[in-house]
Amino acid sequence: MKYKFLEHTADIKFQSYGKTLNEVFENSVLAVAEYVSRGKKIKARKGKIINVTGNDLESLFYNFLDELIYLIDAESFIAAKAKVTIFGYNLKAELFGDSTNNYKDLDHIKAATYAEMYIKKLPDENWEAQAVMDV
Repeated sequence: MKYKFLEHTADIKFQSYGKTLNEVFENSVLAVAEYVSRGKKIKARKGKIINVTGNDLESLFYNFLDELIYLIDAESFIAAKAKVTIFGYNLKAELFGDSTNNYKDLDHIKAATYAEMYIKKLPDENWEAQAVMDV
């Protein structure tokens, strides 16, 4: 399982999973794309490279999610998948996606939040992250 949505009273909440920290961030892109597109497949027609920094893993995750929202709102770009490389508290991601103009009835995410957010390495050496996003 790459990610799953959890119940939340007013916002969206999801957990993403991966064998590596990079994979957890990559799978969070899939969760955001599924929510925004209402489950419709987003084509990977064009690419975009982003760089994100943080002071710790949670702020790096928050800033990454915030950048995904920014790209949707300001640049009309929705990421369908990503190739992420994390080094320390710096991240470089190659995003693959499409113009939001090619899709009707997309949902909107207002902002990432720190509410209930975590990133942790599990006892089996896999990684898990959780995020709540304001809609």
